[in-house]
Amino acid sequence: MYRETTRSRTPRTPGNKPSPFNYLSLALMAGIFILGIGAGVAFSSTATFTPENVASLEFIDRSAPNPELCVQYGASATVMDTRLFVTFKPFSVYVSQPRMQPGCVLRTNNWAILEQRRLVNSDQVRDCKNRMNTFGFTGNLDGSPQINCIYQNEIAGNMFLNQPGMGTGATTRDSERF
Repeated sequence: MYRETTRSRTPRTPGNKPSPFNYLSLALMAGIFILGIGAGVAFSSTATFTPENVASLEFIDRSAPNPELCVQYGASATVMDTRLFVTFKPFSVYVSQPRMQPGCVLRTNNWAILEQRRLVNSDQVRDCKNRMNTFGFTGNLDGSPQINCIYQNEIAGNMFLNQPGMGTGATTRDSERF
């Protein structure tokens, strides 16, 4: 005859004493450990305590030159300066290491701020307006800012808005046009 034996589900240690850890408590501790690692990774990838980790628009807004003026009359931006070198024999393209710095893009109806401070003259404003561009700058306006007439490139679009399964994509609002 077959005799069924029952065994205790609690592991036994040498000397036949019950172990303080059963399978349920081990699984619970492993789950807490994995959850802690996940929370640590999530926090470290979104925390913005140093300039090396720019993960929020608020950090970019605070870092812009003349932040109050920039937010009120334009938009804060990250400016990337890089140089391209093109050789023709043989044909090749080389790119320098980019230099990133905070900047600001002004709306076209707020250019008077730059003219009042005598940072651009009427010829520069006319040339920039004729090309349907706007002005962007880096550096503090009270110091020696670098001001450029810049063009808004809408051809490429925002590829983040056209992701499959994320809706139909947003259209450009008038408030986003400069």
